[in-house]
Amino acid sequence: MRFVKYGVAALALYILFLVITVPVSMVWQLAPKPKGVQVLGLEGSLWQGRAATLTVSGRTLENLSWKVAPGSLLQGKVEAAVSVSGAISGRGTVAYGLSGLEVEGLRLDSPVSVLVGKRRLPFRTQVAGEINLNLADGAQGQPWCERLDGRLMVQQLDVNNQFGQFPLGNLSSKLSCQQGNLMLTMTEQDNRIGVSGTAMLKANMQVELDARIRATDSQPEALTKSLGFLGQADASGAYPLQYSGRIPGF
Repeated sequence: MRFVKYGVAALALYILFLVITVPVSMVWQLAPKPKGVQVLGLEGSLWQGRAATLTVSGRTLENLSWKVAPGSLLQGKVEAAVSVSGAISGRGTVAYGLSGLEVEGLRLDSPVSVLVGKRRLPFRTQVAGEINLNLADGAQGQPWCERLDGRLMVQQLDVNNQFGQFPLGNLSSKLSCQQGNLMLTMTEQDNRIGVSGTAMLKANMQVELDARIRATDSQPEALTKSLGFLGQADASGAYPLQYSGRIPGF
């Protein structure tokens, strides 16, 4: 019986050694491929490696690297420190287990144009600027999140469409989770164009916007002249920004 136990232990250690050392490129070749996912330039192992490019639904991440924390397996999940560089850059800790995806200390930076991609926005709109996403903590849920604590910033946002050019400057907002929905909250202190309120992203890319905007000295002139089209200003001079429906262009 003792020899059987030793044999089983040796076999288990041998299998563990194979899992640790097997090239990640071999695993990818044998594994079923998720739809819309393409990986090139794989190096290293499942535990520590890199990919030259990872393309998901037309968005490409370059120089993706990861290092798995072995102790996370004892908690029933796989946790890894990851980083990417290129048009989209960032780093943070990502974990995946039975409860879904979790992130901690995640920062991503990307040009707005990269995230918009080739989508055709209403009114022939073109956008430029830099997006910075900082998530202190987050967990996947239904339809979007279980918990979320972070900030979303857009630097030097410039919107150009058939109505004119609108250099909106820097905007900052808080990200949170409300009953599984993504909630974005902005105050007038977070921007120079007088916007405050909330935007909630629900299932199926449905968004509810409940915000207001008032005239400020820092607004682009074209924006100030357009405020009257939003409706009647309230007693404080704020115009309504209301919308409920699918995100335009998505």
